[in-house]
Amino acid sequence: MHTVLVVVLPIFALILVGFICRKTGKLGPKAASEINLMVVWLCLPALLFKVTATATWAEIWQPGFILAFGIGTLAMFVATVIWRLLSGHSLASASIDGLSAGYSNTGYIGIPLCALLFGQPGLQPALISTLIVVCVLFAIAVICIEVGLQQEKHVGRAITKVLCALAKNPLVIAPLAGAAWASTGLGIALPVMHFLDILAAATTPCALISLGLFLAQKAPAQNASPWPLVAMKLIGQPLLTWVLAFKVFSLQPLWATSAVLLSALPTGTGPFMLAEYYNREAGAISKAILLSTLGSLLTLGGLLYYFNVSA
Repeated sequence: MHTVLVVVLPIFALILVGFICRKTGKLGPKAASEINLMVVWLCLPALLFKVTATATWAEIWQPGFILAFGIGTLAMFVATVIWRLLSGHSLASASIDGLSAGYSNTGYIGIPLCALLFGQPGLQPALISTLIVVCVLFAIAVICIEVGLQQEKHVGRAITKVLCALAKNPLVIAPLAGAAWASTGLGIALPVMHFLDILAAATTPCALISLGLFLAQKAPAQNASPWPLVAMKLIGQPLLTWVLAFKVFSLQPLWATSAVLLSALPTGTGPFMLAEYYNREAGAISKAILLSTLGSLLTLGGLLYYFNVSA
């Protein structure tokens, strides 16, 4: 539990900083949206480009782990999208909710947690899970949102509009550009890497402060309950991943344990950033992030006890 607290408490501190800054008037009513725009257009694209441009095939080719963690992640996304669509929600809103149910905070929590628990070998599964979450799952969600926002009845025009919107989206362009650069075999010049590092490092603190600013604002009268999303994230995803990692693919202990722990992480800030960026209802999403982060203190602590793992 001490290990989990060490990693998770700074998240609450950053959210609290944003909350206090808004309540005391140090940051204005538009600060949450403006900071979020900076994250979407500058910080997160830098992170996505750097991750994909510097990853090597030898580091990421672990098919059993990819399938166990990836299927668990995508299953929560697909199940939530279908459930929300059947409940009368739009595809755009359902996609953001689906992202909330499957988007593990692998970057800010997963990487330091695996490093504390497993040392250097733990960084490899954390890197792979980060690629799956921030590149694959995020890209799928963005595509679904863009499709849902198109009102064109003509299929050809709708497809053209979606492709044009995706071609202008920095969250799609950045990882594709990074992967293209990695395929050339060229390295990244040191000044450019420092530039990317500085921007990438600002992603999480800025996103969390933006979340705190949003939480400090008056919520709309009615919001969808965040609890189903929290339950799917903290219970459904790690349970499915446990079955896949230990029973279906029979992964080695470090990889199987890492897959379950990484899938049990709370919801990251990605869904909130997309909700704000696309002007969708973000109340339930912000609460799901906060509640899942609180709940992860218990679920992660329980899993560490179950696996008998400690730093």
